[in-house]
Amino acid sequence: MPPRPLLFAVLLLAPTAHSQTQTASASMPGMAMSTSTDLFVMIGSDFDRPGLLPRANLNFGAGHTFAFLKRDPIGDELTFAYTYENAGSHGFFHTRFGEHSEQAGIMKNFNLPKTALVSGYTWLQTGVTTYTGNSTLQNHLDTGVSLGAIIHLSFHNSLWLQETYSKVVTVPWYTTSSIGYTYSF
Repeated sequence: MPPRPLLFAVLLLAPTAHSQTQTASASMPGMAMSTSTDLFVMIGSDFDRPGLLPRANLNFGAGHTFAFLKRDPIGDELTFAYTYENAGSHGFFHTRFGEHSEQAGIMKNFNLPKTALVSGYTWLQTGVTTYTGNSTLQNHLDTGVSLGAIIHLSFHNSLWLQETYSKVVTVPWYTTSSIGYTYSF
């Protein structure tokens, strides 16, 4: 059972969030209540490698928002993404050691009170990570949990700011900070 102050805050903010959804759809027609397909490119850096040096994290993917999932508390957009991470001990973009991940996920988009320019999202992902650079390829299950903000430049163009907590079976939890561009249609 949720704590009473949390329940009170949810009940207090629910009418504001509903009126914000109507405001967002009035200022950018179709944004809040329609389906869309998103193509995204994100660049970021992890700090999970030896010496806590930054390493490249490049993410490419697609997602599709479904109108019938708008009321689903887990998510309204199904995604597929490919991520390359530099797993070497030197260099930023590429060394012979890398992680290649294919992930399926579900994203929940939500409006923020009193603004139509910025919205938020949560994103749950799972997939397979392949480690390269050794004599054999190693495949491992991975999961990721992201929290982010979307800055809407127009109906079709947006910037994403994201923080992700990832876990590969053989590696401790690590964090990745990313910025990305998305084209929606």
